[in-house]
Amino acid sequence: MERVVGLNVSTNTIERICLDVGNELESVAEENWKEVLSGEAVVPEVAIVSFDGGRIRTRQMNCGPGVHLCGKGWNETKNAIFVSATSTISETDPEPEPPACFFDPEHVAQLTEKAKTKENTGADDSLPEREEERISPSKAKQPWPQHKPKRVLRTILSSMKNSKQFGTQMDREANRRRFPEASRKAFVGDGLTCNWSIHKAHFSDYTAILDFMHAVTYLFQASVICFGKCDAAWSAYTDWMTRAWQGKVAEVITQLKTHQQRIGWPPDDASEDDPREQLRKVIQYLENNRQRMHYDEYRRQGLPTTSAWMESAVKEMNYRIKGTEMFWNNPDGAEAILQIRAAALSDDNRLARFLTGRLGSATLRRSTAPAQQAA
Repeated sequence: MERVVGLNVSTNTIERICLDVGNELESVAEENWKEVLSGEAVVPEVAIVSFDGGRIRTRQMNCGPGVHLCGKGWNETKNAIFVSATSTISETDPEPEPPACFFDPEHVAQLTEKAKTKENTGADDSLPEREEERISPSKAKQPWPQHKPKRVLRTILSSMKNSKQFGTQMDREANRRRFPEASRKAFVGDGLTCNWSIHKAHFSDYTAILDFMHAVTYLFQASVICFGKCDAAWSAYTDWMTRAWQGKVAEVITQLKTHQQRIGWPPDDASEDDPREQLRKVIQYLENNRQRMHYDEYRRQGLPTTSAWMESAVKEMNYRIKGTEMFWNNPDGAEAILQIRAAALSDDNRLARFLTGRLGSATLRRSTAPAQQAA
């Protein structure tokens, strides 16, 4: 505050104001979201909703000086983005061959290891850079492919509420953005059950899309399970990945079931490290999501095939809420900072809108005493 606006404000004052504003944003979102925070919404050409879980470190309150962890210190957050975009519809698949990055062994191995770390610990909320983010200087000069959604306006929600409560918040935000009126709608997520519970409850008429990057990690794991770390494994992976990219996941599942018969089915007491059990889980994952893996059709409709925008948003959230020895008071402090950060990252200027109309703002016209009492 001193460096930017020349005001010497104490840390305690800033903490108090952030807590107040964060809690007020949450209340406004529940009671009067549309009128207070938004301008006139425009029906998007393409409406894209994406959800992802995250982690935030919190501490127990009222425990005296020092950091007293709440549970193991890490607590779950819910994050969602709402992107209005433009794209064109194609008669045929405009990109039938997978991008080069999926044929890069180093990139795919890093992607798989990162996904495994997130699945096992939950401590990292972002995968390595996505295909959309790997833009070389020569590609940066090229026009954006018309079949790929181009972002027009993004808004973000983040909260520590449970999935059911957060799903209601997501539904409210989508309605405020007039997403249900869009002719093309997509809901993108990974294989987490809560993703598709929210989709079923609030976005069932949106095209459900499994993030292709997560499918890639499972296919790569399956190739190593079936063949070990050798050239045959990489060859199998590239074949399966290409088939999945082209919407032929049923063929991949058939081949994997053949390999399952070859190496054997896991016993009931199989450990998590048993290759037979690991392959069974890969097959189950693909079968559970096969109706969300028609990637050739999604490209033809000008819809996204990855959750790159969601992963990017999580990284932007993390710049503020995660760091070395960074803890938030649970639950009020953590919820407040999530509300403020999400509002600050939204393209509709909602944080400035709210602060401008908040009591105490220099731009807010003061009402008369009778009017205040009536209010």
